[in-house]
Amino acid sequence: MSRGREESVGLLLRLAQGEDGAAEAVLRAYGGLVWSIALRFCRSRDDAEDAVQEIFTDVWKSAHRYSSSRASERVFVTMIARRRLIDRLRRDRRRSDVEARSSGPETERHQPGDSGERGWDAEQAARAIGQLSADQRRVLEMSVGQGLTQREIAEATDTPLGTVKTHMRRGLIRLRELMHSDDTASAGGEGPE
Repeated sequence: MSRGREESVGLLLRLAQGEDGAAEAVLRAYGGLVWSIALRFCRSRDDAEDAVQEIFTDVWKSAHRYSSSRASERVFVTMIARRRLIDRLRRDRRRSDVEARSSGPETERHQPGDSGERGWDAEQAARAIGQLSADQRRVLEMSVGQGLTQREIAEATDTPLGTVKTHMRRGLIRLRELMHSDDTASAGGEGPE
């Protein structure tokens, strides 16, 4: 059975129903896709192999949530893969941060301009994002937070690609304006240096 034929039958539906051979069919259909995404995110082939196993475990567990009215199976599997890989990256960063904090003298752990400025930047960005339209906020969150392409966002939201591009462009322009106005407002009260 060809990949196109298997998807038209509903591989994820077959998997959710526990149909014999469905797991192998999903692996055949999406294994290459998941592997290529994992290789881009992971530091080594061993790490990528572990990630692929985790991703397909999530696909098995999530197959019952798939709805063809929201996205194609390919987009659904891609979203699961990217979420899982982003989670792995965050976990690795947290682990590295903890290790860095627990080793070395105090002066090496805290550099000037570290967490205070980053915390303020994050707070400023969160305020600015909150001022975007719902459509702009949604496409930017899907792009940045989930790592989806504009085409994948269009498929997942059932929105024309041109509309997604417009929301993204306008959202980024608005964010830049809001962030710049916050910078000038905060700098305005400090006077010349």
